[in-house]
Amino acid sequence: METTTKNTNQNIKERLYNTGIIPVTTLYTPDADALPLCEALRRGGIDVIEITFRADGAEKAIAQIKKEFPDMLVGAGTVLSDKHLKLSEEAGADFIVTPGLDCKLVEHCKRKKLPIFPGCTTATEYQAAYAMELDTIKFFPAEQSGGVGKIKALSGPFPSFKVIPTGGVSLDNIESYVSCPSVLACGGSYMVAQKLIENKQWDKIEELCRWSVEKVKEARRNA
Repeated sequence: METTTKNTNQNIKERLYNTGIIPVTTLYTPDADALPLCEALRRGGIDVIEITFRADGAEKAIAQIKKEFPDMLVGAGTVLSDKHLKLSEEAGADFIVTPGLDCKLVEHCKRKKLPIFPGCTTATEYQAAYAMELDTIKFFPAEQSGGVGKIKALSGPFPSFKVIPTGGVSLDNIESYVSCPSVLACGGSYMVAQKLIENKQWDKIEELCRWSVEKVKEARRNA
């Protein structure tokens, strides 16, 4: 059983790498927006989404998406507490994302064999994550914390980590991030911005997803 779980976790990371971009969104009206949003993402070539707990009802959106699109990877983001974690598990989240490094949440996820990507931006946090035997972390907030340059610098003493930069990632800089060997995928909100969702601009979201996927592919081809 443990081998199967490890393979499943590895497959999740492989799928995140293959997509290269993780749309990160907060849904204030999940009943109305969760499914049409995911349809737009899928048409644009992205089969992963992170739903944050910055608004109530995140677990409802996660459950709806997993029911309608069981093959889609759905992460729970901005997980800050045991309550958030429990709601995420019950909703069927495929992975957990936290803004910082919470040892208690990490240990819980490790026991449950549930992938967790905690936020780390310093050598001290990297070393703590290393001590907890993690191999994938979220670099947040990416741009404000030094961006690609700092990620490359930290990969020197910590070459085993794969990183998910999130915060300030855009169409203008995503190529510089994904061309970095230590980057697994980028978390981004620009293609799922609140105004786009509020105005039901599903076609525009699809278009931004297509552009993002193409930029990821091109950057990796040229790396």
